[in-house]
Formats: sequence, C-alpha cells, structure tokens
Amino acid sequence: MKAFITIILAGLLLFPANIASQTYQVGDIAPDFTQKTPNGKSISLSSLKGQIVLIDFWASWCAPCRKENPHLVEAYKLHKDDVFGKANGFTILSVSLDVKEEAWKKAIKDDNLIWKHHVSDLKGWRNTVAKQYGIRSVPSSFLIDEEGVIIALNLRGDELDKKLKRLKRKGWYRFWE
Repeated sequence: MKAFITIILAGLLLFPANIASQTYQVGDIAPDFTQKTPNGKSISLSSLKGQIVLIDFWASWCAPCRKENPHLVEAYKLHKDDVFGKANGFTILSVSLDVKEEAWKKAIKDDNLIWKHHVSDLKGWRNTVAKQYGIRSVPSSFLIDEEGVIIALNLRGDELDKKLKRLKRKGWYRFWE
C-alpha cells in the first residue's frame, strides 16, 4: 500500500496537472515569448515574424519527440528557403521541457536539429512558455504564419511537409483548409 501511495504522489508531482489544456487554436494570434538558447542568448517569437514558424514543444527524455525529430529535420531542409506568399522562409523554434542542460544540448546534437532557434528555461513541465501555451503533452506544435497567426496544430510525420507544400502552392492561405 505504501508503494502505491508513493507512486500516486510521484505521479501528481511529475504530471503537469496545474497546466491548462492547449489554450490557443487555429486562427488565434500566437502570444509572444522570449527564452534563452543553449548559449545563453535570448530569442523571442516576434523576432521570427515574416517567416512561417513551427513552435515545437519537446524534450530530450521524450521518446515520441525524438522519433518525430527526423521528420522535422527533413521538413526544415526542404522548406527553409521557400517563399509562402508574403512569408519568406520556414523555421522551427524548439521549446525544450528539459531540466538538464547537458541532456538538452546532447539531444540537439545527436538528432541533428540544424535550425538555430532552440530555447528552454530548464524548468521541465513548469516551462514558462509551455504553461503559457497550455502544453500537457509532448511533442506538441503550433504552425504560425508570417503575421503570428496559428494556422495548424500538432502536425506529425509527413503532415508538416504536406501542409508546407500546400501553403507554398496556395500563396494565400488564410482560408485554413
């Protein structure tokens, strides 16, 4: 019985129950935020305005996140220089829910996450941005247009590539498919 209670208490401490479910939906303006890179520099979402941006919430300890990373790398390579109507290029802003800096940096290197926008406050599930966006599970993602409007949620596998190809073809994509 004591082991059962310990497991329940550990689950309550580790599960982000105090975080509301995803707060923002397609059509909403993505709220701005600023966090630190692995090198200690600050990056804000607003500094990427004018591009299509995937905000990707992940962690080095998350097996589904690590499994998804090759798809993100491929989409980034294929679309980073594309023009999407008024948007000039595609980038990824990775928000890590890690608590261990070395594990975070190692995962970036090991998974060949070649884009330059990686941030974290190293607070795990208490990450300020994750709380702001209502993240309850990882991986989670928000695709943002050049004006900061959310145009898709939680694209997985080749769904991101397909969406980016449609956006490139359409040029004008505010009529979310």
